Amino acid sequence: MQKTEEQFEQVIAVCRDIFNKKLADYGPSWRIMRPCSITDQLFIKANRIRSLETKGISMVNEGIRPEFIAIVNYGIIGLIQIALGYADKTDISNEEALELYDKYMTQTKELMYAKNHDYDEAWRSMRISSYTDLILMKLYRTKQIEDHDGLTQISEGIDANYMDMVNYALFGLIKLDFGE
Repeated sequence: MQKTEEQFEQVIAVCRDIFNKKLADYGPSWRIMRPCSITDQLFIKANRIRSLETKGISMVNEGIRPEFIAIVNYGIIGLIQIALGYADKTDISNEEALELYDKYMTQTKELMYAKNHDYDEAWRSMRISSYTDLILMKLYRTKQIEDHDGLTQISEGIDANYMDMVNYALFGLIKLDFGE
């Protein structure tokens, strides 16, 4: 588990650094996004990963790794938006955005550690393409929940699906970065 925690911290640090640099460039302009728009943005990223995995070639000089990073960061943005609601304008500072990022990343990471304990690191035996498919499945579930105004009868909510997507993307990044 120690190795897993170290690897998680390393890939999270990469994602956080990119999130922070984009905050410096754009500020928290994403505050205007409604959760359904974030879900669609996540869908675009996951669908591109699947397309690259299937076709084996990229016409744009970006690979799978940046898309997994984007899924992590948009997933955390989604959690923030669910908690705060969307705004009509940028209404938080870059520092507040980064504090919220850290808060929701910590919650997401703690969920992964609990599940990882119960599942005995089964994710390490999975293929990266399976993470992509699971993210896409979670996106279709999330869209369905959104179409039902966030109401479910028995299933987890949108926030749990966002957390799972973030964790699957982090698994993908670990596999890409550490080759396991």
